[in-house]
Amino acid sequence: MLVSLFKKLGLKFSLNDPQWGRGSQDDNNRQNQNNGGNGNKKPEDGPPDLDQLWRDFNQRVSRLFGKRGGGGSDNGDGNFNRGDIKGAGIGVGVIAVIVAFLWLASGFFIVQEGQTAVVMTFGKYSHTTLPGFNWRWPYPVQSHEIVNVSQVRTAEIGYRSNAKNKQLKEALMLTDDENIIDIQFAVQYKLKNAAEWLFNNRDQDETVRQVAETAIREIVGRSKMDFVLYEGREKVALDVGQLMQQILDRYKSGVQITNVTMQGVQPPEQVQAAFDDAVKAGQDRERQKNEGQAYANDVIPKASGAASRLLEEAEAYRSRIVANAEGDGARFKQVLEEYQKAPAVTRDRMYLETMQQIFTNTTKVMVDAKSGNNLLYLPLDKLIQQTDGANGANAAKPATAPAAAATTPTLPGSDPVYSVDVQRDSRNRDARDSRDREVR
Repeated sequence: MLVSLFKKLGLKFSLNDPQWGRGSQDDNNRQNQNNGGNGNKKPEDGPPDLDQLWRDFNQRVSRLFGKRGGGGSDNGDGNFNRGDIKGAGIGVGVIAVIVAFLWLASGFFIVQEGQTAVVMTFGKYSHTTLPGFNWRWPYPVQSHEIVNVSQVRTAEIGYRSNAKNKQLKEALMLTDDENIIDIQFAVQYKLKNAAEWLFNNRDQDETVRQVAETAIREIVGRSKMDFVLYEGREKVALDVGQLMQQILDRYKSGVQITNVTMQGVQPPEQVQAAFDDAVKAGQDRERQKNEGQAYANDVIPKASGAASRLLEEAEAYRSRIVANAEGDGARFKQVLEEYQKAPAVTRDRMYLETMQQIFTNTTKVMVDAKSGNNLLYLPLDKLIQQTDGANGANAAKPATAPAAAATTPTLPGSDPVYSVDVQRDSRNRDARDSRDREVR
């Protein structure tokens, strides 16, 4: 700024300029007059005349601000006139005001949306500003640094830019079951406090990367290899994010973890083939286990149902037998009471009911006649079929049915021959019982 002002005043400051320190043409003329009018005398080579420069500067400043006059020359003894001193003071004051204005104006700055500015006073944190037009004390009193707090930053662990570009020193780690595993993952984070981000850590991005590596090694070191490889990927990523946030909060780093993404989880390449074989064997084992479990789920319910059915049938059989026994006992008591009242009648009735029950389940009857040695064979099944046919014919002739029924009374569900024999046996038994009673 001073250089531009000096250029406006017509002063030259180049050391290579041959007119350096020799003033303008008017000054040269005045110098020639003081030297006796020898204007053709060439100036001697030597250092610039500082006194002459100062006088020329004062004169030009005076002319610039309206202070015309020739009071700017010296008296020949190197002393300045009062007008020159006064004009020089005014010029210096104006220059000082301009310089102060420009210095204060340099304190204005603009902060874009999504950013914040951290203002420092003599290098010490002072405050943060919001987006927009802001002002601070100019340098060297205050300075500022703009930080983008809306940007989503990424830290890559185990690889750089591409999953194939592995960093084995970061990717290889030990699990709880003493297996080595190869992990690549990325951490996305934002800034929640710009001042903490700038002042509490020296290398911020490297700090986040080291914290991420520390967290993943701790989480993997507490987990089994199969858990990390298969069903536990999301759980591992979630635990890593939470542990990183805790560590970064203790460091007061001003970082907010937004997402942890697992890019690749696999065993080391040197043992990949053997690991694949082990995985296939494990899958076969799980398949066979599932088949066995499916068979068990099919057989066990059936066996349980059959056992329950047998228990229910046994319980029903027991209940039926007990009920029948109780019923038989009650019936026997009733028959006993009736027998005590009329023994003969009760015996005959019991005999008839017993024979009826026996012959109901018999298709052939052999009858031994007492009057001879002949054995009578009665095919009851054939007779029942004939009786059914006769009943059909009798149904077609309803007028003759009562007469036939009157001549041959039958028992229900039996044929006429069987009924006659039963009645004959009953009469013989009654006669025998009468003789027995008479003998008694």
